[in-house]
Amino acid sequence: MSTFLERLDAACEASQSLVCVGLDPDPALMPVQDVFSFNKAIVDATHDLVCAYKPNLAFYEALGLAGLRALEQTIQHIRRVSPTAILIGDAKRGDIGNTAAAYAKALFEVWDFDAATVNPYLGGDAVEPFLAHSDRGAFILCRTSNPGARDFQDMMVANPGDAPRPLYQVVALRAMEWNRRGNVGLVVGATYPQELEQVRLLCPETPFLIPGIGSQAGDLEQSVRLGVDARGRLAIINSSRGIIYASRGRDYAEAARNATIKLRDAVNATLASEGHGW
Repeated sequence: MSTFLERLDAACEASQSLVCVGLDPDPALMPVQDVFSFNKAIVDATHDLVCAYKPNLAFYEALGLAGLRALEQTIQHIRRVSPTAILIGDAKRGDIGNTAAAYAKALFEVWDFDAATVNPYLGGDAVEPFLAHSDRGAFILCRTSNPGARDFQDMMVANPGDAPRPLYQVVALRAMEWNRRGNVGLVVGATYPQELEQVRLLCPETPFLIPGIGSQAGDLEQSVRLGVDARGRLAIINSSRGIIYASRGRDYAEAARNATIKLRDAVNATLASEGHGW
């Protein structure tokens, strides 16, 4: 059985891309009404250009049973047309005991995601049920891309055996302690490049999911340069609204493809400037 890191590397190599498309269907923004039709067109237009797709479960849950059926259809379609792509369930789950185990089972066994985003606020026992699925990845929220991230993540906290550190750095270090099966990743936003650099120094061989490119105006060049590992890999550069809503007209799929090509080419140009080719 391939490990999660092996499958991530294979997905990136197959597409020669670090780009992930976030599939966040919003009826107020979509030029068509049917969620699966919208997602299918986006996937069909981009699947040769990306290493991953990241459905945000909130957008599907907000549409009730119809939204969940569309999510199921979307996952099945991605598996058919892009079997090497990594599917990330962006759910930001975080709970304890049998509840955490149920969340992990839902994301990995029912929905069949390759990875999930996980909230570590409740501690290691809330994360462990996700990590117990050793062939799946758990991207732990570390330094998120939103403006309010500073409210808690920059707070200086005691760190046993070390000087006080910002909370996001303690989370990164603790996540490395939990990484006994080699399937821990971190969510580190493109909107905070200095913090991204610090986390990469602390975690040199950890995959990063980097949101915040596009509508959140994260710095792409710095995110690539500071976010990749020594090989120029292990950074998943996510764009959601900047790709799927590149056009609000009937040409939305073509516009999504063009936006994805532009992003992939920009990422690869930065990699090349750093001596990291495919």
